[in-house]
Amino acid sequence: MNNRVNIGIDGIQRTKERDLQISLIAAELFSSPSGKEFLRYLRSITIEMVHGPNVVSEELRHHEGQRYIVGLIEQRIAHAHRSKQ
Repeated sequence: MNNRVNIGIDGIQRTKERDLQISLIAAELFSSPSGKEFLRYLRSITIEMVHGPNVVSEELRHHEGQRYIVGLIEQRIAHAHRSKQ
């Protein structure tokens, strides 16, 4: 087993095997029709949300953190699919 440490999708240092395991878990969680629908919901309230020019800095930072998490979930799913090929 290769226990080399690498930097994962999320910027955290862990073995490649553990990083892939996390991605496979995310892909499995969101592969059902319910999981896909819930991810669409999360995307609609984060990534697809547009703020106007009057948004305050704190609100924008909070929202960007939410976008980051949803984007990370989507990257994990894509990573799992790439690894299966």
